[in-house]
Amino acid sequence: MLQPKKTKYRKMQKQRMKGTAHRGHQISFGSFAIKTLEEYWITGRQIEAARQAITRYMKREGQLWIRIFPDKPVTKKPAEVRMGKGKGALEYYVARVTPGRILFEIDGVSFDIAKEALRLGAQKMPVDTKFVIRRDYVEE
Repeated sequence: MLQPKKTKYRKMQKQRMKGTAHRGHQISFGSFAIKTLEEYWITGRQIEAARQAITRYMKREGQLWIRIFPDKPVTKKPAEVRMGKGKGALEYYVARVTPGRILFEIDGVSFDIAKEALRLGAQKMPVDTKFVIRRDYVEE
């Protein structure tokens, strides 16, 4: 039986995201945060839309930390183009998130404002999220 010829280079494919987040899964800066419950590619536009919704509701009080960064480029070929002829043009950037990853953190606002602001931000996200509070948080 003939064996397939081994090539020198391995073709890069879109990889599956397995497991939970091992980094960026704890609240580091603020008192309140939203955490993902599933894996997904989140685009830079989605992150910006959530940031605007959160800061608008907080009326520019307190502080907001964005804990993810879109560093993976996604390319796409134009419609009705034949196969081959190289890689497509750059379309947008995404941030790969796995379950347990903190997306946004807030501090300097009350519990009610933080919960509603992060709820509005979570609506802009394509993943299911959970509102979390820092372990040693005491309401003043």
